[in-house]
Amino acid sequence: MTIDKIHIGDKASIKHKITDKDIEQFVDLTGDNNKLHVNEEYARKTEFKHPVVHGMLGASFISTVIGTKLPGDGALWYAQTLEFLRPARVGDTITVTGEVIGKNDSTKTVEIKTEILNQHKQVITTGVARVKLVELQKAPEIIQTGTDEKSERVVIILGATGGIGQAAALKLASEGYHLVLHYNTNKKLAVSIREAVQKTGRKAIAVQADLLDPSAVGSFMEAVNREFTSIYGFVNCSSVKIPSVKFTDLEWSYLQDHLDINIKCSFHILKEILPKMEVQKFGKIVFITTQAIETPNSEWLHYITAKSALHGFAKALAIEYAPKGIQVNMVSPGMTDTDLLSEVPQKIKLLSAAKTPLRRLCTPGDVANSIAFLLSDSANFITGETIRVNGGQVMI
Repeated sequence: MTIDKIHIGDKASIKHKITDKDIEQFVDLTGDNNKLHVNEEYARKTEFKHPVVHGMLGASFISTVIGTKLPGDGALWYAQTLEFLRPARVGDTITVTGEVIGKNDSTKTVEIKTEILNQHKQVITTGVARVKLVELQKAPEIIQTGTDEKSERVVIILGATGGIGQAAALKLASEGYHLVLHYNTNKKLAVSIREAVQKTGRKAIAVQADLLDPSAVGSFMEAVNREFTSIYGFVNCSSVKIPSVKFTDLEWSYLQDHLDINIKCSFHILKEILPKMEVQKFGKIVFITTQAIETPNSEWLHYITAKSALHGFAKALAIEYAPKGIQVNMVSPGMTDTDLLSEVPQKIKLLSAAKTPLRRLCTPGDVANSIAFLLSDSANFITGETIRVNGGQVMI
């Protein structure tokens, strides 16, 4: 951000729930193992009665606000006053806010009022930060005689740590796409996939987000926008477990979980992505549906209902956005050998393979190949369609 784009009154904030792991990592990094912070028995003998979170642990999130939001990239945080007014404890959810209260165009510096509040809206820490904006020097103009179109093709993969998501990431990287790898909890695997993608020479970032929380979508897109200027494609491979449940035992929460991951998740993220694609007058969206819509499995009402809703969701988007150059398609796998089916008995898997004309289950790689096709130039005149990847179990 440049100084001319910053105004008095501009605000930015983040939220964070403090955990035991935060304390452990802070102690490992700083060596500050003061018993007031880490020893329950010791703290109980003090006026605080319970361990107190390191004040500078909370204050460190001011750096996050300044470095990623206000002003963001190029911010040099050179001074800070702090008053620690209340203790914070493990389990507290803190909101860290910055508000511009002064600016100097000539020196390219800003003053930012910083506040940390707990979940009860009580002020824990307050102060004023002084920040200088370090702007990039203009590079000499380079005239290029040609460009690689795919060098600008960025694809967001939701659920990149799942079986199909991982296979899609590696396939797309091999075909030259840059990737945004979304994950919710499995950071270790996300980092591993990112490193594998980077070895192919493509850019990749791994971004954590619980996309069922609308407030997390903004932070997710901020991370994407800081790295990439455009979005070429979007693939939703996110999923939840599919327990077999008789209707008499079925609770609404089962349906809600599947509706949320298929519809709510896509709804909120596409609200952010589609406007960008409209400006580009181009974009490709791929959803993962299921063969179970056409050949239903017993006791999968929750899963089949949500995927049927996704089918309608995708068709409606396809017809609305086709005139704007945006294509929306689906891939419909048969039973696929991933962790998602870990609760399906082996006998059922073997029977499914035996009934398949090609005599095997679908693999994540099979699905990834179809995703790659729909994102490719070879599919530029296809929208509102479903590619069935089921070994011949359904033929239309």
